[in-house]
Amino acid sequence: MKTILILNGPNLNLLGTREPDLYGHDTLKDVEALCTESAKLHGLGIEALQSNHEGDLIDAMHKAGQAFKAGTLLGVVINAGALTHTSIGLHDAIKGIQPCPVIEVHISNVYAREAFRHHSFIAPVAAGCIVGFGIRGYQLAIHALAEGQH
Repeated sequence: MKTILILNGPNLNLLGTREPDLYGHDTLKDVEALCTESAKLHGLGIEALQSNHEGDLIDAMHKAGQAFKAGTLLGVVINAGALTHTSIGLHDAIKGIQPCPVIEVHISNVYAREAFRHHSFIAPVAAGCIVGFGIRGYQLAIHALAEGQH
């Protein structure tokens, strides 16, 4: 069974308790359950990783590229959190694993927030970006990958 890698960056382990007025009350466990359910609809599995460390996410991206080449991975859904706006390393890792499709997801609408959140180092190398739909954005990204809409 092919899988989709779900990567979550810094502070997403605090979902449900960190600024619930902005991010909602769903937890990271809820996100992973939604992703599992969504992937199953397409006969896919998921692998989920959350890390507060940039290098862990880069290492996971490199492994994803290898799995994509091996035919066991369909693509990556990433919510890099604040690293979206700062990490050239993640940009380079995503670029380095192409043509593996990577979809950037954000729970909140980053363009309706502080100006520093309006720039993404990931967007230029991502297959697509989904922002502002809450945790349903992960579901939309999984469906897009499964249906080849990337």
